[in-house]
Amino acid sequence: MADSSIAAAKTMGDVRGRMGKPRVVGDLLADVLRGKPAERRLKEGRIWLFWDEAVGERIAARARPVAFRDGTLTLAVASAPWMQQLSFLKGEITDRLNSLLGEPVVRDIYLKAGHIAPPAQDRDTPFRPSRELSSAEERFIEDTTEQMDDEELREALASLMQRHYCSDVE
Repeated sequence: MADSSIAAAKTMGDVRGRMGKPRVVGDLLADVLRGKPAERRLKEGRIWLFWDEAVGERIAARARPVAFRDGTLTLAVASAPWMQQLSFLKGEITDRLNSLLGEPVVRDIYLKAGHIAPPAQDRDTPFRPSRELSSAEERFIEDTTEQMDDEELREALASLMQRHYCSDVE
């Protein structure tokens, strides 16, 4: 009976074959959504990922994508002089974005005056809480995370919980 279990296990292993390298979640999503309307939205969303690379740091600090619809990318631009400058660069920006996207997704660019949010905080910048945790909060975080075997996961969850309790970050 044990021999038949081993044989069955070997057969299952042969059918499944060897697992390949892990895949990026974005690639898996692209495979799942292929041929569906959401596939187009996923491709459009990549515009935001490639924006800084497409236009460079100087332009990215003064213009940001805010919307995309029917092939038209809407940019919020910090000032009138930059709107004028970017109007001359529309074709070049469109070409760069489409090149990075691997297909002609952006057909036109619409410029509008708007507030440009500063870039997201660098992940390497240490977290500075705006207040001290209470002893009850510290105990709760410790009790919640102490049973986790994976040290990296335990530290990440503890950091996330600390940020939650001290949400008034500088």
